[in-house]
Amino acid sequence: MSDAAAKRYDVAVIGAGMAGMAAALFAAERGLSCIQIGSGGGILFASGLLDLLAVQPVAQHRLWQSPYDALAALAREQPGHPLARVDPASVRTAFETFVAALRSAGLAYAPLGERNSHVITSIGSVKTSYGVPLTMVAGVAALERRLPCLLVDFRGLREFSARQIVETLAHEWPALRQQRIEFPGFEAVPELYAAHLARALENRETRERTIALIKPLLGDACVVGLPALLGLGQSSAVHAAFEAGLGLPVFEIPTMPTSVPGLRLLGALEAVMSARGVTRRQLSSVCDLTFDGGTATLDLNGAPGGERIQARAVVLASGRFSGRGLTADRQSVRESILGLPVQQPPAREDWHQRDFLDPAGHAINSAGLMTDEAWRPLDASGKPAWAKLFAIGSILAEQDWMRAKCGSGLAIATAWAAVEQITQQLHEAP
Repeated sequence: MSDAAAKRYDVAVIGAGMAGMAAALFAAERGLSCIQIGSGGGILFASGLLDLLAVQPVAQHRLWQSPYDALAALAREQPGHPLARVDPASVRTAFETFVAALRSAGLAYAPLGERNSHVITSIGSVKTSYGVPLTMVAGVAALERRLPCLLVDFRGLREFSARQIVETLAHEWPALRQQRIEFPGFEAVPELYAAHLARALENRETRERTIALIKPLLGDACVVGLPALLGLGQSSAVHAAFEAGLGLPVFEIPTMPTSVPGLRLLGALEAVMSARGVTRRQLSSVCDLTFDGGTATLDLNGAPGGERIQARAVVLASGRFSGRGLTADRQSVRESILGLPVQQPPAREDWHQRDFLDPAGHAINSAGLMTDEAWRPLDASGKPAWAKLFAIGSILAEQDWMRAKCGSGLAIATAWAAVEQITQQLHEAP
């Protein structure tokens, strides 16, 4: 395919996880034409919660009430961490912009403040997070105040057990109890799936029958918790109907992945991309990426005959191993598209600690790309690989997002910072 036939964009984003979605959103909102390449399937594993930063330092597992206090500690103690390199004001603006975009697509989050929230999970643990969907907010207050609470689950829904949650939290939340009911219309079905139930609850009759089954069980409950299946595309309306029907605050509890909140998040982000004119190639991947002066040429597979596009800037948001941004063999870790140098332990035997559950984590968890101050990945000589190639999200080195509980924060903040650099450079270019 000739360059003359290539479609041209200001920005090409490689990756459709949280970082890729955030970069495409921020680029589009700055008026840049954008194409996004890759599947957002990884978002299906999301809980719906948007972590900013909860643990610092990781080895001591110190939990922070304020993510911004945690960011200040991170900047002092680990200045090379990608999140520490984004100023707090930009982090706030990035999160507010991202959440506002989700709200415009029908997925509402609680107002973002100064504190992290504590959310119970489907196994009875307590997760510290920052951005909480409105459908889960009542559970934050109920947990904090230890209110009399009824948890309801459904016979056949194997991925969620209210009894397990109650037994796990009994010592610290004695006013928590549980009941199991049949899901209306699914009484003869041996195994239930949350996505099917979520769709069913968008039907008014099914919803009213479910509410009628729960109401006699309320007792002294001040709040009701349910697995996160109160609708897919209509979660706000379904949640409001349950609160009105039961006359009590109702909250959802994140379920095991792949989850309904993940489906909602992916659906909302896809709607955001469409509304802002982002071109998407969900079934394609980049098989070749070359640079010539001020233009990058990307050859894509996935379409008959392939496709060639050109862009003035490229964002690598391809993730680590699960996103295939990084690949590993028995000797080393490699960046998958350009073969960029990866910061990693010098020897294979140094990748992991002897104790799999070592609280400090494993050295391989911090492997990734090094960048300059403008978020441009470095080549073997230590210089930017291309003036307008940028790297964001979990592919970056010097961070362990899972243990630090900063996955969304890392994605959103670095996307914002990189797109600021892109906007400045493209506006300066002739």
